[in-house]
Amino acid sequence: MSTSAIARIGVPSLFVFIVLAAAAASFGVNFQPGDWYEHLAKPAWNPPNTIFAPVWSVLYLMIAIAGWRVWRATARCVVPLLIWMAQLLLNAVWSFLFFGIHRMDIALVDIGLLLVSIVAFIVTARRYSKAASWLFVPYALWVSFATALNFTLWRLN
Repeated sequence: MSTSAIARIGVPSLFVFIVLAAAAASFGVNFQPGDWYEHLAKPAWNPPNTIFAPVWSVLYLMIAIAGWRVWRATARCVVPLLIWMAQLLLNAVWSFLFFGIHRMDIALVDIGLLLVSIVAFIVTARRYSKAASWLFVPYALWVSFATALNFTLWRLN
């Protein structure tokens, strides 16, 4: 790929990926924990609500950069980018399922699929960008924790 082609897919395309990640985050923010969540039985290892916003802010930025790095390496829609889009959709829908309609069971299926898609991105993106794969590792760890928490909350309630 020529230097001019790389320049064309540089900063403007990064902005697109940031906007897509921000859109998913914005959708999720519409569904806050609220009183329903406050009254659930929770495990001792449940983090305080204040931890989620800063963690997710960093993760969404890393998600955007990871997708962009694959795009920048290919300048076309390849399998990792399709997986990237799928994980972003699954990510956004989880808050609606869990906090919006209080369906911890369906949210658990969603977050399980999310975790699978994150791992699939890590594996498939590596061919195009090792950095993109590594950027998804903290996301995978956090969603693994969130999956365990979702499962435990579902079992306790």
